[in-house]
Amino acid sequence: MRLFAVLLLLCVVPLAWAQSDKARRFPAPAGKAVAQLRVQGSTDLPVFASVIADYQRLHPDIEVLYEEVVSWEMYARYLRAPNDAHGPDLMISASMDLQTKLANDGHALAYRSPQTEALPDWAQWRHEVFAVSTEPVAIVYNTRLLKPDQVPRTRRQLLDLLRDPDAPLRGRVGTYDIARSGVGYLFATQDAQRGSVSTALLAALGRNAVQLEERTGPLLDRVARGQLLLAYNVLGSYAQARIDAGAPLGLVQPEDYTLLALRTAVVPRTAQHPAQAQSFLDYLLSPRGQRVLTEQARLGSVLPAGEALRPIALGPGLLVYLDTLKRRQFLENWHALVQPQAP
Repeated sequence: MRLFAVLLLLCVVPLAWAQSDKARRFPAPAGKAVAQLRVQGSTDLPVFASVIADYQRLHPDIEVLYEEVVSWEMYARYLRAPNDAHGPDLMISASMDLQTKLANDGHALAYRSPQTEALPDWAQWRHEVFAVSTEPVAIVYNTRLLKPDQVPRTRRQLLDLLRDPDAPLRGRVGTYDIARSGVGYLFATQDAQRGSVSTALLAALGRNAVQLEERTGPLLDRVARGQLLLAYNVLGSYAQARIDAGAPLGLVQPEDYTLLALRTAVVPRTAQHPAQAQSFLDYLLSPRGQRVLTEQARLGSVLPAGEALRPIALGPGLLVYLDTLKRRQFLENWHALVQPQAP
């Protein structure tokens, strides 16, 4: 009976990937799978489905399991059980700082191929963390409710709008809750290092009762419905996909500077199917994969950025704000500004 229970558990665990509404099993198109690939990603499942489908056109005998997991949870889940036999073979996340920390702490496999060697210097680190797409960090607004002359094109203009005596954005501006959102935390720390108005902007957001969300989707939903007029520091690709589908959204890449985040891939050291993970990584970095990412998934290509776009380079500098003490201090200061206590 004990042996039966163990065998039953081994059969049930992989099915968790397919039973969750955030997970999907992509059967091998050839009918019988000769290998399996397990991917965890912070990219929304519907966005990434077209990428997986195209990969399987080239590899019809590969079954792919994709699970959508928020960045912090992906990182924490791996550290809780790094030797899980049913863990991911590839982790893809826009929280490039957490991916870098995984590699820095010895949890990533190194890999070299013509595709990885072709990446710009800022788009790979130690041959263990690889950028697969770029992600402009943007301001998104409701085109029906915010007049064109009100739309802020820089952070200084956004600050002026937040300070307007008529308070047009009070209770109707949103951003990430950086205590729950890995990408939100990354963007906030980058702003703190690069932006001269960062502190004043956070304080103004707090005075305007900023609405906080963990994920990009709910923020964009609320802007599209008119519950929010504007969202700050959100993933631009998700907004652009909705704009292309007809949502009443406008997209601004701030003219003072636009952060360019990198959606990165890591092959965990404990991956059960590393060869399949590396094959999928090579596909993502190939001209065909980059074209599918750009045209179908609406994610940015890994190409040299323009002057106004500032790539957040991969490297040890991303680890600074993941130090336990620094993170706690940063979160405390952020909450003091963004969520001030009522008098």
